[in-house]
Amino acid sequence: MIFQAERLLQVPLTVRKQKPVVHAITNWVTANDVASALQAIGARPIMATAPEEVEEITSRTDALVLNLGTPSPVRIEAMLLAGLQANKDGHPVLFDPVGAAASKFRIESCKRILSILRLTVIRGNQAEIGTLAGQESHLAGVDSVTGPEDLNQASQHLSKMTGAVVVASGPQDLIVSSEKRVIVENGHPMMGKVLGMGCMLTAVLGAFNAVEKDPVMATVSAIAFFGLAGEQAALLAKGPGTFKSAFLDSLFSLTPDQMRKGIRIKS
Repeated sequence: MIFQAERLLQVPLTVRKQKPVVHAITNWVTANDVASALQAIGARPIMATAPEEVEEITSRTDALVLNLGTPSPVRIEAMLLAGLQANKDGHPVLFDPVGAAASKFRIESCKRILSILRLTVIRGNQAEIGTLAGQESHLAGVDSVTGPEDLNQASQHLSKMTGAVVVASGPQDLIVSSEKRVIVENGHPMMGKVLGMGCMLTAVLGAFNAVEKDPVMATVSAIAFFGLAGEQAALLAKGPGTFKSAFLDSLFSLTPDQMRKGIRIKS
């Protein structure tokens, strides 16, 4: 492992101790799940979306999470205002480009966010990362990510162009920065059966990046923690409903010793 294992284990403990305030302008479909996940790990969620107040709210928080899941012109304006405030304050800004290629409006919104804001972490699935890499490079076909090597190249290109740590989520999570490439193997198939897991993960990434200033360290720790919580929850679940409840319990109770024994990371 290229990381100091004990430092990885300390990040969730620091979240529980410091209780960072995370401002999430998130998908309204999963807003309650996002708030519950943040609460479970010890963070404090706030979800202001009105452009008239987002700068003031963001200035009082420790991290900003932007989620494209249910976009509108007003929400995009709020995201940009909040993002500029977080950039001014030196706080992490995380972007989840949900359904980035689903419409021209989403693609144009992504262009604006990537060009105007300084992002700390970009997290999406394989298709979303491919789409953003294509938007940034204007290379035909780069958004058609068909395999691990394509995904690695798209993630590296997006990281280089934006300066952000890029997370491509899947059965194995790929984390790429300008200098590092890490794969986290924790997780469980049941996580794909519950709506909002990706939205929750990006919010948890926000909390971890709020307390750990190395974004790669914070990101790897958060993804391993989140995936291991899923593995623990699956041991108790009978289906998606019981899994979701057990997952929140695991986020709340997962210990450093369980992480020490259970995380699976490779470079």
